[in-house]
Amino acid sequence: MIPKIILASLAMSVVVCTAGVAQAQAWPTRPIRVVVGFAAGGGTDAVARGVAPRLSELLGQPVVIDNRPGANGALGADLVAKAQPDGYTLHMGAAGTLVIAPHLGANLPFDTFRDFAPVSLAAMSPFIVSLHPSVPAASVRELVALAKAQPGRLTVGSSGNGGAPHLAAELFKSMAGVDIVHVPYKGLAPAVSDLLGGQIQVVFADVSLVRGHIASGKLKGLATTGSNRLADQTDLPTVAESGVPGYAAGTWYGLFAPAATPPEIVARLSEAARKVLDDAEVRSGFARLGLEAAGNTPQAFAAMVRAESDKWGAVISKANVKVQ
Repeated sequence: MIPKIILASLAMSVVVCTAGVAQAQAWPTRPIRVVVGFAAGGGTDAVARGVAPRLSELLGQPVVIDNRPGANGALGADLVAKAQPDGYTLHMGAAGTLVIAPHLGANLPFDTFRDFAPVSLAAMSPFIVSLHPSVPAASVRELVALAKAQPGRLTVGSSGNGGAPHLAAELFKSMAGVDIVHVPYKGLAPAVSDLLGGQIQVVFADVSLVRGHIASGKLKGLATTGSNRLADQTDLPTVAESGVPGYAAGTWYGLFAPAATPPEIVARLSEAARKVLDDAEVRSGFARLGLEAAGNTPQAFAAMVRAESDKWGAVISKANVKVQ
């Protein structure tokens, strides 16, 4: 005979499992909160607000954006990591917070791989390799040749040590085998300002910051750092196409749930997010902001997050990047 204690344990397991399935089937029955770890108006916030209205339509409940800025996004991420895993508190996470900061010695209160369930990628944000017009290079190949001929003479500005533009430049320097001096700024806007003034020669810049200057001839745009050409600038090649094979850099934004969220809820969220990100209006809206809408499955997103962590961890280690 099976001991009563085992039978009781089996019965309890069935009850818990059934309750979990019932919860997933009923979800959602109330508003869903998407926590953004940055102030309104930034890239992460723009992606969250671009997705929310259509996501609300598909799920039949309001999707509310909750901005919790602080500690470079870590405050908002930690709030979600410790939230009830019921599908009603989500995180629009950014690469800088989740896969770069852990390699920079940041004392984070969460673990990206332990505390979150990846739902779907939401958007990619590549950079444009932007030059001051005085630099005698009209392509990435010519820039590489110039940098090799004059090691340590060219300067590349960034938003600060350890930021995505800085790491994109370090990856380029490593893969192209060039010596270009890094000049950190307190934000990408002042770096672009000095690029326009000729104080520095190169910036790996957000599309939205330099697109107009390139169109007016105030800057030269050599290539995009993404894996693919920009949807609205197909004449601009990728860095990989332009002499640095395999190069790809930029930042990304994606939707996460607390780690113990039922898989059925994560799957439904991911399916809805992918439908939103395939919507022509959403895609065109993102493109106007220099973003590429891109959804994927929880499994594919989890693999991507792991690969991104490994990639940027190696870049940070090789370049000996330090954040004060």
